[in-house]
Amino acid sequence: MAAQQQTYANHAKVVPAYHYFTFGLVAVYFVYRLYLVATAPSVPNAMAIVLATALLMIFFWARLFALRVQDRVIRLEMHLRVLQLVPDLSPRFGEFTINQLCSLRFASDAELPELARKVIAEKLDDRAAIKKMIRDWQPDPVRA
Repeated sequence: MAAQQQTYANHAKVVPAYHYFTFGLVAVYFVYRLYLVATAPSVPNAMAIVLATALLMIFFWARLFALRVQDRVIRLEMHLRVLQLVPDLSPRFGEFTINQLCSLRFASDAELPELARKVIAEKLDDRAAIKKMIRDWQPDPVRA
């Protein structure tokens, strides 16, 4: 079966084993430990809450770190695309926000110059709004 064509409507990446199953397990463990410390206060139960909190933090930070690295790679990719496709905006590249760059990455090479100029001129920063302006969506199936 062929993979579904990526569009604005379906481009968000969800990994069910991570987002639902793993988070569910960690959340259930945290709630269970809260219940135990509330019904049977003890040092071991308190330490279990510390462990459960650490697991929740690891879950969120691991995802956040991966997304930050992805944003840095996107910034580099977009810097190269702007240099090549919109050389007049190259000196102003530092004015682009990460939200703008992460949104513009889905624009085709043909539509990037016009859209990049509009985004920077109007100081648009809403990822969803910028993505909705893209007419020729270029999917990115390889991402975190």
